[in-house]
Amino acid sequence: MRILYLDIDTLRPDHLGCYGYHRNTSPNIDKIAMEGTIFTECYVSDAPCLPSRASLFTGRFGIHSGIVGHGGTAADLRLTGNTRGFQDQFLRYNWISMLRRAKLYPVSISSFAERHSAFWFYSGWKEIYNPGFRGMDRADQVFPYVEKWLKGNMQNDNWFLHVNFWDPHTPYRTPMGFGNPFENEPAPSWLKQEDINKHRRSYGPHSACEPFGTIAYTPPPELPRLKGLNEIRNLNDFKQWIDGYDVGIKYADEYIGKIIEMFKDKGTYEDTMIIVSSDHGENQGELNIYGDHATACPITNRVPMIIKWPRKKWNSEYNSLIYQSDIAATIIEGLGLEVPEFWDGKSFFRNIEADEKFGRNFLVISQNAWSCQRTVRFDNWTLIKTYHTGLKNFPELMLYDYENDFHMKKNKVDEKPQIVSYGLKFLDKWHKEMLEKFPNHEDPMKTVLREGGPYHTRDQLERYIQRLQESERDGMVKTILDREENYSIKNQ
Repeated sequence: MRILYLDIDTLRPDHLGCYGYHRNTSPNIDKIAMEGTIFTECYVSDAPCLPSRASLFTGRFGIHSGIVGHGGTAADLRLTGNTRGFQDQFLRYNWISMLRRAKLYPVSISSFAERHSAFWFYSGWKEIYNPGFRGMDRADQVFPYVEKWLKGNMQNDNWFLHVNFWDPHTPYRTPMGFGNPFENEPAPSWLKQEDINKHRRSYGPHSACEPFGTIAYTPPPELPRLKGLNEIRNLNDFKQWIDGYDVGIKYADEYIGKIIEMFKDKGTYEDTMIIVSSDHGENQGELNIYGDHATACPITNRVPMIIKWPRKKWNSEYNSLIYQSDIAATIIEGLGLEVPEFWDGKSFFRNIEADEKFGRNFLVISQNAWSCQRTVRFDNWTLIKTYHTGLKNFPELMLYDYENDFHMKKNKVDEKPQIVSYGLKFLDKWHKEMLEKFPNHEDPMKTVLREGGPYHTRDQLERYIQRLQESERDGMVKTILDREENYSIKNQ
């Protein structure tokens, strides 16, 4: 069995043709999807990048691994403690170590571990290649490593190759020589000028008034795709912004096409399992966040999941609610091994093989790097509970109709109190079960709150208040200060 895992950072599924996008961003990924299976409702348990990949590669949700943020204590793997043996059993039975037990030779081409000081990630791999750009890698800088490895190993059997592309991640840096394939195509139509106007009357890091963070910022000359774009003022600005994102997707897809051609030229394509996924999506105007992964919601936590498994007669599409770590477990069982008992990921291999119904009744997805939120996805609803806004203009509870309001423009908390109550019961049930599984563990969200809130907005209050005052939004300062005082009192 050969397995190629294409891990494309910051790739939201609804910007792929095979998930219904109106732009031709992903012709090569779409071809893989046509020959494989699409899981339409796959979510990472914890976002963004560091906690997401921690969950996938350890098999454990952030509440158990301890990794839920991008800085502070909650950015490191929880110490096993006095039950640790000569080797840490949690790492000896992580996803990659389990693939080795299935007699696969695992190789990673990624700068992820260096970018996040996530050196636990190295556990289990036989070979690791780091292009060395700390997540600023372009596809043309990653591809030579892939090409060299495949030329020497493609026709061997029993390997797993993880290839990590970063191009859709800000800052949008696709070479200008690639052009703009979408120059004459409209931007997504869901965002209206009235939405942008509303966003500009509000606030928050990566909002329409400061899409690059908490301060006024003008992109430097080395980022020509964002030339002159320091705020989102109108639909033309939004088009320039979203073009940068979509061109990044298209650029990564071009190099995926080169990889697929290598397989086809050697006659190994049909016998190779191919997985296409991501570590998280990207808010592009939803909840007044542009170009960042700052919430726990279907836009940030939902990821593409495409699997072409040779000689499997799976359906072309499944709409079941699943975690990305469930897919890791499903692959492990499909390779003939038992999923480790301590994993939170659950295998659905037998259900899929038997064409039986599968999936979770509800999902709880989390964010603790840019805000502190937990969200319940159930039935047709998205219920978001905010524990710390991260300087954003969020109420404590938000409820959205997933099918009819995918981009989350109308909060229905006041209209649907019974649905809110139903969702909160799911959240309480999940939280209780998670803590009971490891009763000596503290919820790492508590650690984040105690250490001052989400890492990326921690200690940014004074600077951001100055930004609001300079941009004539003084009236919002009191709201932020009141909320910050509330958090301090709660977490003393």
